[in-house]
Amino acid sequence: MKKIFVLCSLLLVLTGCDLGTGMLNTPQKQVESFFSKYQTLDQDVLNDLDKVVAEEELFNSEQREAYRTLMKKHYQDLTYDIKDERIDGDKATVTVEIEVTDYSKAIAAADLYKEQNKAEFQDENGDYDASKFMDYRLEKLKEVKDHITYTLDLTLTKDGKEWKLDPISTVDEQKIHGTYLY
Repeated sequence: MKKIFVLCSLLLVLTGCDLGTGMLNTPQKQVESFFSKYQTLDQDVLNDLDKVVAEEELFNSEQREAYRTLMKKHYQDLTYDIKDERIDGDKATVTVEIEVTDYSKAIAAADLYKEQNKAEFQDENGDYDASKFMDYRLEKLKEVKDHITYTLDLTLTKDGKEWKLDPISTVDEQKIHGTYLY
């Protein structure tokens, strides 16, 4: 029994695979981990969301919380399916199909409505009131039921023995968040 354990350990060392991370350190597993963090509302994802929400100057505190709640549900509902993994030396591309809530149509429709109904979003002095529009837009986002599917080609780079996801493009980020206006 001891010989089998030593032989298995030696085999793992020779193949460059360890039980701790080697089997989980593939481009595909890194992409799966990336999307799983959204679905499980990983603390890093929530911290990034909080940062984005805090930087949005047009939101009041209630709107910030409403948007945060909306996006948390969006992340949990996100689904993904790995379609392909291509490795070329220290570079890899993982093709993944995602399905997300399609907020883009609601955003575009709200913006158009604002332009066609300017008086509805004015304060008592006749000035534009961004808070009124944000309330309107958030209500429209809450009503969205449609989903959309995107295919993303995510790239990774091997750093030493570890595969790391390259920065996500702005377009892919918008697709993940369901805000991509196609």
